[in-house]
Amino acid sequence: MIAGSSPARLSPELLAQIKALHFRTRRLVTETFAGRYESAFRGRGMELDEVREYQPGDDVRAIDWNVTARTGAPHVKLHREERELTVLLVVDVSRSGCFGSTGRFKREMAAEVAALLAYTAIASNDRVGLLAVSDRVELYVPPKKGRGHGWRLIRSILTLEPEGRGTDLGLGFDFLARVLSRRSVVFVVSDFFTEGYETGLSLAARRHDLTAVVLTDRREEELPALGLVALEDAESGEVRVVDSSDPDLARHLAAAAERETERRRALLASLSVDQLELATHRPTVDDLARFFHAREARRAR
Repeated sequence: MIAGSSPARLSPELLAQIKALHFRTRRLVTETFAGRYESAFRGRGMELDEVREYQPGDDVRAIDWNVTARTGAPHVKLHREERELTVLLVVDVSRSGCFGSTGRFKREMAAEVAALLAYTAIASNDRVGLLAVSDRVELYVPPKKGRGHGWRLIRSILTLEPEGRGTDLGLGFDFLARVLSRRSVVFVVSDFFTEGYETGLSLAARRHDLTAVVLTDRREEELPALGLVALEDAESGEVRVVDSSDPDLARHLAAAAERETERRRALLASLSVDQLELATHRPTVDDLARFFHAREARRAR
């Protein structure tokens, strides 16, 4: 486990990649996300400030019926919004992220969405931290504020060389329970190619405002007809040669992928966990903007 260690010296190419992501995400946050993020997430922590008599223009949904019945006059509850949120990005850095069929890996997509979320939170004066998980806790950066901290998070994600190959999200949820003492906004960025995390997920969902950011690639659901191909399991290293032109195999893989997708969606829905599915062939920015908009609209109802 690493707690806030300094990354190694960067190559010019990697430094250029980090700088490009840094400036691009900061611009997108300013132009697109900051206002929607505040509407979608801020105000989850509300404290009762006072109860006073109803005044014209007050929201009738805020009426305190107990006080109204006791006094004989309508009263409303006034709440004070919590001004600062704690945001934690739980990022899956297992070897399955080293896959992508359309010009970028899932790991790169994870870095992009983490950067967007980090800078959006920082622009709203929230504290943001990072928990990188494989089959062990690879890195924990405690939540802090500031643009320099956002730079550090991006740099940590892109320069991290995980020691583990597999995925154990349950271990990540256990660690999260130890380091977050108050209700927080938690984004879990993973392809969810793992098992045994359901209990930890359930506990985290009850305690925090949890969103599952699911990373996908369409070639994990359908194989191109290329004849005999060697497929390697990125996490176990197992290699199998299959006939990708076999229609029965294609149907079997598609059905298995659909079953797993439906199982994951049903689990998350049963726990009232928001779901954002991102695909390597689609622009991350567009999907994230739609997610913020949908959540903003849902909270306004």
